[in-house]
Order: sequence, then C-alpha cells, then structure tokens
Amino acid sequence: MLAEFKLPDLGEGLTESEIVSWQVAVGDVVTLNQVLGEVETAKAVVELPSPYAGTVTSITHEPGTTVDVGEVIITFEVADSGAAPAPAPSGTPAAAPADEAPKRIPTLVGYGADPETSAAPVRRQRVFAMAGAPAPAVPSPTAPAPAAPAPAAHVQAERPRSTPPVRKLARDLGIELELLAGSGERGLITREDVVSFAGGHVKGAETAAAAAPSATETGPREVRTPIKGVRKAMAQAMVASAFTAPHVTEFMTVDVTAGMEFLAKLRRRREFDGVKVTPLTLAAKAVALAVARHPELNSHWDEAAQEVLTFNYLNLGIAAATPRGLLVPNIKDAHAMGLRELAVALGGLAETARAGKTQPADLAGGTFSITNIGVFGIDGGTPILNPGEAGILALGAVRKMPWEHQGQVALRDVMTLSLSFDHRLVDGEHGSRFLADVAAVVADPAMALVLG
Repeated sequence: MLAEFKLPDLGEGLTESEIVSWQVAVGDVVTLNQVLGEVETAKAVVELPSPYAGTVTSITHEPGTTVDVGEVIITFEVADSGAAPAPAPSGTPAAAPADEAPKRIPTLVGYGADPETSAAPVRRQRVFAMAGAPAPAVPSPTAPAPAAPAPAAHVQAERPRSTPPVRKLARDLGIELELLAGSGERGLITREDVVSFAGGHVKGAETAAAAAPSATETGPREVRTPIKGVRKAMAQAMVASAFTAPHVTEFMTVDVTAGMEFLAKLRRRREFDGVKVTPLTLAAKAVALAVARHPELNSHWDEAAQEVLTFNYLNLGIAAATPRGLLVPNIKDAHAMGLRELAVALGGLAETARAGKTQPADLAGGTFSITNIGVFGIDGGTPILNPGEAGILALGAVRKMPWEHQGQVALRDVMTLSLSFDHRLVDGEHGSRFLADVAAVVADPAMALVLG
C-alpha cells in the first residue's frame, strides 16, 4: 500500500523548509529510521529519518525547492500489516474494504497526523495580478471551468508543479508557468505543455539560446539571490535586535603579550596535545569569570512579563560564519568548564557549524556571545546583540605594535576588545567594569586567580 511522508514542522514552529539533498532514490528499499535526506530550516540543517520501512515510489521535490510544512515530499510502497476484514453475514452484500491509512511510529518531533488520503496534496496558494490576461487554468475533477476575470483582476491559483528541466525550458523561453494548465498527473506541467504554449517555436528559441553566450562566459551584470533560510532569519533577528535593545559599545585596547605567551606554554603541555588553544579560548574563560562578577551582562529583558531575568549559568554563544550564513551556537554551562574543556567545546562547535550540522537546540538558550572578528584581520567594531541577550564581545586581531611597557616603548602583542550591551539592563559603569575584567584576564591570565 502507498504511504506518504509529509514535511514535518521539526518542533520549531516554522512554516517551511528547503530540501537540501536526498540520500535515497526512487526504487530504493529503506528501513525504519534510515536517513532519507536533509532539509534546511531558518535555524539549521536537519536530517529526516524515514517513518516507514518500504520501497521509495516517488520523490516530489528536488533539492533547492522550498516546501511548506505538511506537503508530501516522498512516498513509499509499504507492506499492509492489517488483518483481513471479517466475512459479511450470509444474505447481506459484502462491504467494500475502506482504505486504511498506514500506521507508523513517529520518529521525529513534529511529524504530525498520519496520512489520511492519497489525493493530491494541498499546495500553497498565492495571489497575483495580470492586466488583460486570462486566469491560469486550475484543473478540477468536479468544478466547472471558471469564467475569465476582468483585466487586472487578482486571481488565486496553485503554485505550478513541474520538473527542473521543464522549469529551465520555460525560463529560457520567457514563459511564466503560472499561465499554463498542466496536463500531467495531478496537474504536473510537462514539456509538451510548455512547447504548446510557445506556439511550436521552441526549436528555434532553443537554438538561439544555445548559440548565445552563457551568463558565465559574459559575466552577469546583476545577480539575484533568494533571501531564505538562515540568512533570512538572521536578517530579521538583527533588525529586531537593533531596533529593540538600545545598544551601547565600548572599546578597550590592551597589551596581551603575556596572554599570548601563556597560550604558547599551554600548547607545549601534554594535556593540550591535539587541542586547539587560541585567544578565543582565553577570552571565553575571561567572560565566564566576568559574568559571575557582573550578572547584569548575563541577563534578559522580558518585555511581556516586565521583568529582568538573570541567569546563574552561562550558555556562551560563539558567532560562526558558515556557508549558510551567520550562526550563533552556544556552549551550554560554559561557566562550569575549565580551560581545556572550553577549548575542546569551541573546536567541536566550530567544526559542526562549518559542516552545516548545527542543531536547533545548539542555537537556542544563549545568554552571552562572543564574535571573533580578529580572524578576518579586523581590529574593532560595534557588534549587534544576539536577540534576547544583554551583551556581546568582539575580539580584534592580535597585532605587533609599539606600546608603552615598563616605562619604555617596545614591540608588543596588542588587541582591541569591543563590548556592546543593552543599556536597559546594563549601566555604563557595569559595562565598563565587565570589559576591564575581561581585558585583565586576556592581558595576564594570572588575574583569573584574583577574579575567580
């Protein structure tokens, strides 16, 4: 029997996801919980385990397609494990067996209800206007064909269904798929539909398109990239943060020569073999010590409750630039970690983020963040708060500079620290003292004994 798998909401309250990749193909036999592929939400790339054991019969969306939660993305042929219906009593007509939805065990939060029908999935509706153009045809097995609307009327129609080659052909010919009525199964727009609409002149158009230099060869004058996924979510969050929390940024440039010498010693110790220790490692420990002394920097403004929530733990967010955009995963309970534990956690966090495997739980619950702009050779900046947090520290590049040292000018390792904070939660004095404490530990790690 046929079983449909609909895109789950993944427990995040999101309305859509993008298909990143499929790890199965039509005809493959899959087992329960086998990974079918990956989808990208506004928060993370998530693997989709199979809720069925059976044979893949169709994959309805290609990688790169944005799909609404609840849409069918893959179907299976599964064994019917239900018992045969009992025979009808003598003298009565036998009742036709009802189509029973296949039972399955949910393996991922948000899978939703069991499949209820094999009918075509309900697709996203959208409204558009076309001056003087006829309404797009929407096939219906029962409803009569609607009359054409007046010019410039707003028409509500299905999002067109087609395959990637057909969509490319339509783009090459300058044809909007919304204008076509699909003749394929479930209204699928076929190549023949596009050819017919183009009036039979596709061959000439295709030849001209092939003869024309490609965009890559000539260099496009403009490129449009859809705003979606992580980049869209990041943009919305940054706008909300910038225009909700009153930001203040303070800067402090400090001689970190002793701190760099300390890190060099750690790298030579057996306990740190294979562990990457960097200025970020030292700064993370300094922040953990400083928030304990200045809890205002580790708090949250609860607008709805009109309360200030102060955290007695530190979930330390680390801004990470990835191919998918900016992510800020956090290290849970960083306040309880030693320097080696922090170094290991930072390395694992960065590796996971670069691989695109950061999970939604790793992005939630941060209480304070660090952004390491020094890796790009930048000295300082005005970082925007991660939404809901009271502070964010930017680490600048470590540079050799002439600096006053013991009454003389010497070439020293120098770094600029930039601290942005929410002025509703943090007074200037508290922010300044916090920044001074962080700088003291980065400059001279022995100060951790004093601050701790």
